[in-house]
Amino acid sequence: MVATYTIHPIGLIRKNHDTACIEIFEEYREAMRGLEDFSHIHVLFWFHENDTPEKRATLQVHPRQDPANPLTGVFGTHSPVRPNLIGLTRCRVLAIEDNLIRIDAIDARDGSPVIDIKCFIPDREPLSDSRLPDWV
Repeated sequence: MVATYTIHPIGLIRKNHDTACIEIFEEYREAMRGLEDFSHIHVLFWFHENDTPEKRATLQVHPRQDPANPLTGVFGTHSPVRPNLIGLTRCRVLAIEDNLIRIDAIDARDGSPVIDIKCFIPDREPLSDSRLPDWV
């Protein structure tokens, strides 16, 4: 088994007060072909501001940084501190212009490296038996 993997960013998150977009690097622009046919995308990004040995060693947190919530393992949360700092968000595509994908919102910070984009294809059947903890 390989101990480490190399990930190359394909773009950056660009945000200001009221707009959000994904700037795709020129060498990956051809990978955007056909994306305009989808209303939503999954965006995988790197929590670059948390990339320290201490934050990568965090294995339990209080969800939503609320001490009233139970101490929970990071795999059971959306915490930005975790062993591998990969974020995942589903975004609505508002427009695609050249190498920019304009989106409705994203929970990444301005300048966050984008590591992949996947088109969103809904499941055929909704999860009628889904279960969530009380803090959600």
